[in-house]
Parts: sequence; C-alpha cells; structure tokens
Amino acid sequence: MVIKNETLEEKARELLKERGVTVKDIAELVMFLQQDYISDLTLADCTESVNSVLTKREVHNAIITGIQLDMLAEEKKLMDPLQHIIEDDEGLYGIDEILALSIVNVYGTIGFTNYGYIDKLKPGILKKLNSHDGTNVHTFLDDIVGAIAASAASRLAHKEPEKRSRLTQ
Repeated sequence: MVIKNETLEEKARELLKERGVTVKDIAELVMFLQQDYISDLTLADCTESVNSVLTKREVHNAIITGIQLDMLAEEKKLMDPLQHIIEDDEGLYGIDEILALSIVNVYGTIGFTNYGYIDKLKPGILKKLNSHDGTNVHTFLDDIVGAIAASAASRLAHKEPEKRSRLTQ
C-alpha cells in the first residue's frame, strides 16, 4: 500500500510543529543563507520556498523517520549502544547527517554546500535544537531542519541565477 503524499505531508508538518519547529523558523534560516545573494529577498519568498520543499515525499520520509528515532531515544526505547549514541548526539555517528543529505540531494550540489555551512554555524532554531538541554533529543531534527532550509535556499538560488550573477560581478 502506498500512502498518499498529502497524508505524509500532513504528518511531517504536524511532527515539526509538535517538536517546536515552525515554517517561519525554517524560512528565517533560508533568509540567513540567501540574503547576501538575492537583493530583494523577502521572508515571504523564503516561506514559499520552504513550503515547496515540504511537499516532497523524500522530505516527508526523512522528517518522519528522524523524528521517530529522536522520540524513541527520549523514551529510552533503542538498544544500546544506539540509545547512548543518539541520546548524546555523538559526533562520529553521522547517520543523522546522512538522513539530512537525502533531503538536500533533491536540490543539487548547492544544497550540499548550503547544508554544510548552516550545519556548522547552527543559527536560529538550529542553535536551540542543538543545545542538548532538557529531556528532548533532537539528534536527527536539527539536521533535518538545516537540510530543509538548505534545500529551500538552493531552490531560490536556482530560480534566481540572473540575480546571483549580477550580485557577484
């Protein structure tokens, strides 16, 4: 049985919201990534791009899978050593980034560079998600949110190549 795309999108958006991430939070990350390259960029443009990325089935699957793993880690329902690795967001684990790369892969190589940049700096909501305070585990979520933002930024860059070339000349 194939689940309808609309059903997956609803669930993915619901999970993001339940975990404290809004489309506006992600749009602000997109603005951070693209404001120096698209002179007339607005938060509305960024929001539209995020919403477009959130219609992709690959994105739904990554969101649902990653958040489920984070939730299982919070409930201590993973086997050791995986429980410890995800709970502590161990630096050498890397599977959380691999899942995120499945999202940016939809938007080409610029998505990879955008993702690497934002993952390193962790601005905005990413800083909060990566803080490791309290009982919430966001090992997968912070990377997924960064990947959605990187993809939305890449989408804008692909739509505006003439603006990008004027700004870099």
